[in-house]
Amino acid sequence: MKFGFRVPTLKKRIAARTSPARFIRHNLGFKAPRGNGWLTNPKKAMYNKVYNKTSFGCLLILGLLTSFFVLSIVLFVT
Repeated sequence: MKFGFRVPTLKKRIAARTSPARFIRHNLGFKAPRGNGWLTNPKKAMYNKVYNKTSFGCLLILGLLTSFFVLSIVLFVT
């Protein structure tokens, strides 16, 4: 289980978006509604819930840095 910062990988992002399994599933409509992961695969759903609560991506850090930067500019100008 990973804790902390997730390192982004461009290769994995592209592979996940262009996989044949995803293409078939989306085009034929073989998808369960959001939140039904507990019904289809409870073990994977539990793992993903813990993983998403204990790790964070680079976009979160970029968002925090930009909001801090904007706040510091606003405070400096006023």
